[in-house]
Amino acid sequence: MTKQTPALSVQPQNPIPLAPSPIKLLTPNTPKFATSNLFPQPNNQLNDSIENNLRVVIKLNQRRVYLYQNQQLQTSYPIAVGREGWETPVGEYQVIEMISQPTWEHPFTGEIIPPGPDNPLGERWIGFWTDGKNYIGFHGTPNTETVGQAASHGCIRMFNQDVLALFQRVKIGTLVIVEP
Repeated sequence: MTKQTPALSVQPQNPIPLAPSPIKLLTPNTPKFATSNLFPQPNNQLNDSIENNLRVVIKLNQRRVYLYQNQQLQTSYPIAVGREGWETPVGEYQVIEMISQPTWEHPFTGEIIPPGPDNPLGERWIGFWTDGKNYIGFHGTPNTETVGQAASHGCIRMFNQDVLALFQRVKIGTLVIVEP
């Protein structure tokens, strides 16, 4: 497999393989795929003050994600991380995409999986890495038994109720730190 570093300025220590795409999201920004509902960002000042000084820290070896605000731990959630050969990239990133009820395209067959209980992305998508074709992010999962495991193609799988809570707290631009 060919390995390639991401297009972002931060270079991960363990870049993921890029063929075929681990996640194909169907977003309004990528019309060649199909459609999805990009979740609108909140406009009120209360949400802006809540999200101020917010950062998300993924600790791969602990299989947990931690949410900090003003250097204070707010909460943490169990996660699944990238499996061998598809490791979650280590580094500093930002939330670049948020989608409610995502649609997914199977990377091998091209089958379109609409939002719903069988969608591998669950109820929410929070993207933080892309090379322009492949995406990595937080998402829910119908396969709850994989949470706590190295089971994904680089993404951070979460219980649906946990990704819903995280989705309410973060916004585009929120810092995401991935540690070994």
